[in-house]
Amino acid sequence: MVYASRYLRLMPETMQGPDVALVQQILHEAGFLSGNIDGVYDLACDQAIRQYQQQEGLKVDGVVGVKTWSRLLCLSSSRPLAASILQKPGALITIDLDKRRLHFSSPNHKTKTYPIAIGKSSTPTPLGNWTIVSKALNPGGPFGVRWMRLSIPWGGYGIHGTNNPKSIGRAVSHGCIRLYNEDVIEVYDLTPVGTPVTIMGKAYTGRILKRGDRGSDVRFVQSILKELKYYKYKLDSYFGVRTEETVIAFQSDQGILVDGIVGPETLNALQQARDIKRGNVEP
Repeated sequence: MVYASRYLRLMPETMQGPDVALVQQILHEAGFLSGNIDGVYDLACDQAIRQYQQQEGLKVDGVVGVKTWSRLLCLSSSRPLAASILQKPGALITIDLDKRRLHFSSPNHKTKTYPIAIGKSSTPTPLGNWTIVSKALNPGGPFGVRWMRLSIPWGGYGIHGTNNPKSIGRAVSHGCIRLYNEDVIEVYDLTPVGTPVTIMGKAYTGRILKRGDRGSDVRFVQSILKELKYYKYKLDSYFGVRTEETVIAFQSDQGILVDGIVGPETLNALQQARDIKRGNVEP
């Protein structure tokens, strides 16, 4: 399944955060953006992204979706890693998505477990072995009081605090790991850049949907298409002619392969369009 962390874009109330600052830093180093790196997705950032997308042959929409994220982070990772990242710290973070717990351990501290919020099924937290590659104090807003970015190469994923403590223990995020602010401060202070992070749990692989298929995943696609005003019929969980026709109309409007099949690219485009329509800016 193709998915991304939150979709960065220009909005009436500007998006802010360490993920925006990362995009600005990469654009600045690549010569697309001048001025301060302030973590605010403003008009200058939007214009720089559009210039970068045009150069790279990407859809020029000013949205940092999965393809733009992947290209930017590839550009970023082409630079030599700092010595602090190459070191082998004693700290270790293990995240159990099924139990929604973060386990922190190090040679000098007793292993401790913290409750977390994780990605929802449509935007799951990526499984794998990653690394803490940067840290930031007081990012604010939905990121809470601390931010630690993960080395995941297709989005701005991280471990951070929250301004919504009621979300802890739930699968609600865009793939990031949320902790209570008091917990993330404790973990942050003990976690050097370069710390390995292992994320384990159930994998959401999805399937390619086409005419004749039935299931809750078909209903999920129909619900997004209906919210986007493409699908005007009953949500029946059946991929029939009407569903195929609306998928084709959506693909045509998005400038992606028009085949009436919901594969990774179409599913990502659906989720991005829905997030933009809803004004969703949560990490």
